[in-house]
Amino acid sequence: MSDEDWRPPAVLLAVDLVILTLRSSRLHVLLVERGIEPHRGEQALPGGFLNNAGEDIAAAAERELREEADLDASHLHLEQLGTYGAPDRDPRGRVVSVAYLAIAPRLPRPLAGTDAAAAAWRPVEDVDTGRPKLAFDHERILADGLERARSKLEHSSLATAFCDETFTISELQQVYEAVWGVRLDQRNFYRKVQAVKGFILPAGTSRRTTGGRPARLFRAGPRTDLHPPLVRAEPPHEGPSTPDRRPARR
Repeated sequence: MSDEDWRPPAVLLAVDLVILTLRSSRLHVLLVERGIEPHRGEQALPGGFLNNAGEDIAAAAERELREEADLDASHLHLEQLGTYGAPDRDPRGRVVSVAYLAIAPRLPRPLAGTDAAAAAWRPVEDVDTGRPKLAFDHERILADGLERARSKLEHSSLATAFCDETFTISELQQVYEAVWGVRLDQRNFYRKVQAVKGFILPAGTSRRTTGGRPARLFRAGPRTDLHPPLVRAEPPHEGPSTPDRRPARR
């Protein structure tokens, strides 16, 4: 084919959003029920096409946050997750999606966007077990978003994005337990968090908890990388060769 005969392929560009929050100490993701074809009536991640050729991709992600979840991108953690462009991922044609990961604490009840019939927070553990199935390649995108969050909790201060402006050590521990899906020893967790200088700072106030003494409040510190890291806990290995039950590594 000569240069004169070559024509650029028709490609549509979209954004998809993995929006995570904690509700009742459980990790939830925002899903929408698609109101249009393809995959009408199925569950999917929120997202949509760029409005026009002049719209920036990051701006499109922020717009979809407003339209799909009534969220202000300036008040939450938002980062680009990856690009998904398998030729058969969308029956409408060649659609390339740039996915974003969004995290914020105590997010409100979502509102369905322009092409969604409904929107709701769903426990991540339900989606992990295939209830419900997600449209397009959104199960892969969600899995990548979850692994990004789980990994970054080890080496960065991302956990504080799940917390309010001030929080207790117990509330921070709940973030790690919910995202990693494990139970952590309270004293060991407190020691490890305090060992990372600049990770969290005292807020100078306390909050009374039910039936206990007031708990100290903290806020996110200036440090964004954790040294030493908070290594992800592993479940105990049980099998024929190791009949004894050893505690999970902390």
